[in-house]
Amino acid sequence: MSKAVIAATGLFTPEQSVSNAELVDSYNAWADGWNARHAAPIEAGELEAKAHSSPEFIEKASGIKSRFVLDKAGIIDPERMAPNLAERSNDEISILAEMAVKAARQAIEAWGKPVSEIGAVLCAASNMQRAYPAMAIEVQQALGIEGFAFDMNVACSSATFGIKTATDFIAGGSVKAVLMVNPEVCSAHLNFTDRDSHFIFGDVATAVIVESSETAGPGGWDVLGTRLKTTFSNNIRNNFGFLNRTEQPTDAVAATASSSAAIGQTDKLFVQQGRKVFRDVVPMVSDMIVDHAGELGLDPHDLKRLWLHQANINMNTMIGKKVLGREPSADENVIILDDYANTSSAGSIIAFHLHNDGFEAGDTGLICSFGAGYSAGTVFVRKRA
Repeated sequence: MSKAVIAATGLFTPEQSVSNAELVDSYNAWADGWNARHAAPIEAGELEAKAHSSPEFIEKASGIKSRFVLDKAGIIDPERMAPNLAERSNDEISILAEMAVKAARQAIEAWGKPVSEIGAVLCAASNMQRAYPAMAIEVQQALGIEGFAFDMNVACSSATFGIKTATDFIAGGSVKAVLMVNPEVCSAHLNFTDRDSHFIFGDVATAVIVESSETAGPGGWDVLGTRLKTTFSNNIRNNFGFLNRTEQPTDAVAATASSSAAIGQTDKLFVQQGRKVFRDVVPMVSDMIVDHAGELGLDPHDLKRLWLHQANINMNTMIGKKVLGREPSADENVIILDDYANTSSAGSIIAFHLHNDGFEAGDTGLICSFGAGYSAGTVFVRKRA
């Protein structure tokens, strides 16, 4: 049975970014307008006025300072409060596929081998652009890869589920190498009029090449073990889908922007009960990591670095403390939330891609993601010579 190696990674970062201050200015202007339009029922006590936000509130609640996005203008426009992503024709490459291809090309260049050696493409992400044809097949075609491809969605855990699937394909001998991509346009699924969540997400794409140890060259990371877990919860949810749209968009822009005006109900966008999520997920993930490490004969206290899903600074700090048995240093528990915000499935891969230096052969680390479902995935890796 072939063992798997993470041979290369890639990252696509949009050119535009939105700071907390810019986002707050937009939200507060929208809130003032909403309060003015509803002044009478607010005065009568029938409605609650929209409270202002602040950069300090956002950073304290999440650790986020800014986020990369595909369309800044639409997001910070108080009259729109949603990205303006023009619909593309069926003859053009889709937005998600284009992002994924850019990240994949970076990974392939770092890998240094021809795409003919890749036997499968997985698109593992939360915010799928369409039902079918699969974005993975579109990426496969754009890169000239043979074999097969498919999409998979396990919310923020999609990347670790994708790595697990790739390692299983390699162990079973189906392929010698797998390209796994995580394109996320989270801004199109975010309700920018919700003070408690409008700051959470950013847009990005990552790519990972998982290869058989039989063909892998020097370097890279041995995959020591993978584990997945799911348990149903409504505490993080996004109901957007063709079966439950309450209103037809009037134009292509509305259709692609996923704005609350186009969808009609806010539960067709991202919603969560943050305190319940924190209370449920932190112990679930911490216990899962420690248990999986023990099964592999690893002492979690000896892990050199954690590359966790970039959900929330307080959640990541608590999990890191529980796993390492001490307050983790910045080098031990990587945080990229301040620049990228929560990028759903791509977060742990961004952290791994940008901060995997300083390892000697034999040093171990953990890639871990968790999110809606609930879902969680752990991937223990060891630096190769």
